[in-house]
Amino acid sequence: MSRYDLTDFEWRVIEPLLPNKPRGVPRVDDRRVLNGIFWVLRSGAPWRDLPERYGPRTTCYNRPSAGPIRPPSAIARSAPS
Repeated sequence: MSRYDLTDFEWRVIEPLLPNKPRGVPRVDDRRVLNGIFWVLRSGAPWRDLPERYGPRTTCYNRPSAGPIRPPSAIARSAPS
């Protein structure tokens, strides 16, 4: 588990919210892709520097086009206290 990877608890919260209907090409591991997206958002690095362990950078880059993904900082700010 890397510094910016989702914890098991975070994954259990997020997983039911993801689409589960297969369309065309089989989906790659959602957790790995989300970890890659969060790695870029949290580290501030460009997409081209995404480590290979998160899969193809184009997959991570294009996945949010399926729907809006808010950065973790925005989610934390909107969470009730």
